[in-house]
Amino acid sequence: MIFNRKTICLLFIILAASTTINKGFAEGDDWRENMKYLQYSPRYFGPNAFPMPELRKGFLGTRREAELRGEYHEFEGDRTKDIYARLFVPVAEGCAGLEINYVIYEYYNMTRETVEERHAAGRSWDNGAHGDVIISSFYQLLRSEKWTDILLEATLKTASGNRLADARYTDAATYWFNVNIGRNLYKSPDNKFHLRIQGFAGFYCWMTNDIIHRQNDAILYSAGICGTYRNFILDADIAGIYGYKNNGDRPLQLRVKLNYEYRNNILSFRYKRGMKDALYDAFSLAYIRRF
Repeated sequence: MIFNRKTICLLFIILAASTTINKGFAEGDDWRENMKYLQYSPRYFGPNAFPMPELRKGFLGTRREAELRGEYHEFEGDRTKDIYARLFVPVAEGCAGLEINYVIYEYYNMTRETVEERHAAGRSWDNGAHGDVIISSFYQLLRSEKWTDILLEATLKTASGNRLADARYTDAATYWFNVNIGRNLYKSPDNKFHLRIQGFAGFYCWMTNDIIHRQNDAILYSAGICGTYRNFILDADIAGIYGYKNNGDRPLQLRVKLNYEYRNNILSFRYKRGMKDALYDAFSLAYIRRF
């Protein structure tokens, strides 16, 4: 049988394609075998897999808010950029509220050392990742200028995020409850300056891939201070999650947020310093619109 040049080229292309396809299936099969080695804790996943709840001052706003935020997270083993969206809707003039958070797009680039440590499939994904839909409900338990403000939060993080293969999102449900408390320390006579202490405490739980211990239960906590002068609001707090397994489940963050408000518009800059099992430092800039 005589093969001409075109036939040889065609056979070569088919053989190369078959090898690539088989390799792809093999890599996928290999990774699925390695799923049991994934460590479901904040230290071994991307920066958005285990979100830290916001400190709420102990009370809710009475107006709807829509937010679009760009974020940059970094540590020596990963560089992550994302676009984040939030929608808040008050109910009964601020006595309750509903909020939806979502990471629309996440681009990441991990080092080989990080990939090996996390048992991930690859360093990056050309199409990027998208995050989990997070639904929060709030209930104002007490609003008192004389005593204190108390707010209850109940939140569910869905399993809608992708790229579990790269240890970016857990593909498992998470929920938390906390009680926010805030009280004014000082208010100027002209009402232009406020100084306030605030904090929360609660419970944080997420599903894991451990056959015996199917979930990790954790204590949730935060304490901070807030200063307001004219159109500027500066918040600073320390927040953490304290899991019972001690397998990278005890992240701690120092968070600083500066807002500038002009009528119904807010510009917001944030900095987060990761400590203990929170590996990432983060910078972000957002635009918030009130309605």
